[in-house]
Amino acid sequence: MTLMYRRALIGAATYAALLAVPLASFAQDYPMRTITIVVPFSAGGGVDAIARLLAEQLRVSHKQSVVIDNRPGASGMLGAGYVAKANPDGYTLLLGSAGETAINPFVYKGRMQYAPEKDLAPITLVTRVPNVLVANPALPVNNVEELIAYAKKNPGKLSYATSGVGNPQHLNGELFSSLAGVQLNHIPYKGSAGQLVDVAGGNVDLSFVSMAGAAPFIKGGRLKALAVTSAKRASFAPDIPTIAEYKPMTTYNLDNWFGLFAPAKTPADVQQKLNAAVTQALKDPMLAKKLTDQGGEPAPMTIDQFRTFIKSESVQYGRIVEAAKITPEN
Repeated sequence: MTLMYRRALIGAATYAALLAVPLASFAQDYPMRTITIVVPFSAGGGVDAIARLLAEQLRVSHKQSVVIDNRPGASGMLGAGYVAKANPDGYTLLLGSAGETAINPFVYKGRMQYAPEKDLAPITLVTRVPNVLVANPALPVNNVEELIAYAKKNPGKLSYATSGVGNPQHLNGELFSSLAGVQLNHIPYKGSAGQLVDVAGGNVDLSFVSMAGAAPFIKGGRLKALAVTSAKRASFAPDIPTIAEYKPMTTYNLDNWFGLFAPAKTPADVQQKLNAAVTQALKDPMLAKKLTDQGGEPAPMTIDQFRTFIKSESVQYGRIVEAAKITPEN
C-alpha cells in the first residue's frame, strides 16, 4: 500500500467520522433555531387557528421561536407540496388536514406534485374536528330521521354547501347520501363564510361545517344544528346527536382532522422529539380547552399510530370518492 493511498484512506475515514458527529449532535441538540409551521390555508381559518395555538405552546417547551407560514392554494396542496420538498432538518413542518394528506390523492391523482405517503413523515395527530350538519331554520326537519324522510319525499330538491370539492365536508355529504339512499346536491364554495351565509339566507338548504364556523349562526338562531359527523357525541356539543344515532346511519363516522407532518427524510430522532413535544403540549388543560373551543378534540398519537390511522382513514376516503365519482370538476 503506497503512502499516498494510505493517507487517502485515513482522510476518507476522518471525513466520515466528522460527518457522523454533527448528525448525532444535531438530533441531540434539536431545536437550535426557529421552527416554521406551514399552514396550507389562509390566515384566520380553522387550521390556522389551531396551528397558532400549537406554535405558542411549542415556543415555551422548545425555548425557540415557532412561526406560522400561510401558503394557501390548490386545495391545500401548494403548502403541503412545499413542505414535502423542504430540507428534512425538522425546521419546516406542516400542520395539514385530511384533505391534502389523505383525500386529494384519490381526487386529483396524477395532478399532484407530491405523494403524501412517500414525501411526508407523519409526526402526530393533533386534533379531530367533527363537522356539524346544519340546516336553514325554515327547512321543516329537526333531526336526521326527519331529514331523510323529507329528502325521500322530495328527491333531488335538497342542496348542501361545503367549502370545496373533495374535502371532508364534501365527503360528509356523499357518505350521508349513500347510507340514507337520498340525493343531496353539492354546492361548493371557496370558504365557510359564504356557504353559511347562503344556508342562513335560504339559498342552500344544508351544510356540513366545523362547529367553530357554525356556532355564531346557531347561537343567533340563523341555523339549526341537526347532528355531528363523529361516531360519538362531541365534548364541545354534547346535546347535539350524532348522525350515527339514526337508522340506517349507524356506521356513519367521518371527521376532519389536523396533524403535524415533516419532510419524509427528517431524522427519526427529530421526529420522535417533535412527537413528544406535541403530545406533552396537548396535555396542557388551557391548550386543550382552546382546541375544544375551536370545535376540535385533542387526540395525540405515536408516530406508528398516526401512520396506521392515516392508512385506515384513506381506505374510507377512497371508497367514498370512487363511489361518488368525485373529480376536481364536480
